[in-house]
Amino acid sequence: MMSDVKPDGRYSERLLMGPGPSNVSARVREAIARPLLGHLDPDFLSLMSEIQELLRQVFLTSNRLTLPVSGTGSAGMEAALVNFLEPDDSVLVGVHGVFGQRMAEVARRCRARVEVVEAPFGQPLDLDELRSAARKSNPRVVAVVHAETSTGVLTPLEPVRRICDETGSLLLVDAVTSLAGLPLRIDDWGLDIAYSGTQKCLSCPPGLAPLTVSQRAAERLANRKSRVQSWYLDLSMVQNYWGSERTYHHTAPISMNYALLAALQEAVEEGLEERWRRHERNHLALVAGIEAMGLRMYVQPKFRLWSLNTVTIPEGVDDERVRARLLRDFNLEIGGGLGSLKGRVWRVGLMGESSRMRNVLYFLHGLERALAAEGFHCPPGGGVQAAATS
Repeated sequence: MMSDVKPDGRYSERLLMGPGPSNVSARVREAIARPLLGHLDPDFLSLMSEIQELLRQVFLTSNRLTLPVSGTGSAGMEAALVNFLEPDDSVLVGVHGVFGQRMAEVARRCRARVEVVEAPFGQPLDLDELRSAARKSNPRVVAVVHAETSTGVLTPLEPVRRICDETGSLLLVDAVTSLAGLPLRIDDWGLDIAYSGTQKCLSCPPGLAPLTVSQRAAERLANRKSRVQSWYLDLSMVQNYWGSERTYHHTAPISMNYALLAALQEAVEEGLEERWRRHERNHLALVAGIEAMGLRMYVQPKFRLWSLNTVTIPEGVDDERVRARLLRDFNLEIGGGLGSLKGRVWRVGLMGESSRMRNVLYFLHGLERALAAEGFHCPPGGGVQAAATS
């Protein structure tokens, strides 16, 4: 039988500073261990209502159709696309990373007519190019990634909303790595469909995908000409389970919802503004430390995420060996690059519970040691000192 902690640390708690999941608090761990209820138990139905209200607070929305999809963030992506695209609909997707590519692929499987505006990985979308493409294709939906987890790039959403206003398009947003970690104002910015994941800045285990839908988008859903191609993710049915009817649709993951409730309570109690500032402070400290070590960030400052930081790997340094050393010697996880950035960047997450100054300093110390083993020598303690005094 597996014990809780092995001498080699294999089952001790990792410091999770990769692209997700993030560490969770004791409160969330305790919540997920609560005794089960039935998915139609009156106490669980009451808990569902509390989750919805807290999700609205964290999304900064009054949208009635706001709920956690039973599945990971990728299920949220699929739900967002399959419900609002029909065969032969035009959709415009902004692609500057792996998750933009994934949105385009899901849209193709909806048999939509997909047009893509691309930017190199690590670069922001060209909004003039996006506007020009929208005017030509008059898309039903414009889909963009707010916080591109594969590259660390932030997409400003208010200019994209203005582009959508010109064509009457719904604005669909991937907020997996931004919800509760960076400013995300659903109502103020006029976002029609947004989905996220529990395991990033909310610091909850993976398994649910918070999703919110504007009234305008909900009306589009109600007036579809064809059935949603996915039965399980059909929001026209799922919303009846999460609505006043509480009509059975599927067995909700009870324990995951316990955990989500606790994570949302923590976010609201901390205060969104303060939570955003905490993520920003720790990001800036990390940047100061990285640059003091003679390294450089991959993304230009204006478009950097606070929650997911991409660090350029120095010439002659082996990506996998450094990450393996951090895992083995420091019990610390960071991520490697995806797609065209594989072997070129490290992805360092500062999300939710993992976004703490002590973690920034610990990572910089470990990275200095791992780089030294690769023959790349930094000013001793320089990164830690720069971060601590930033």
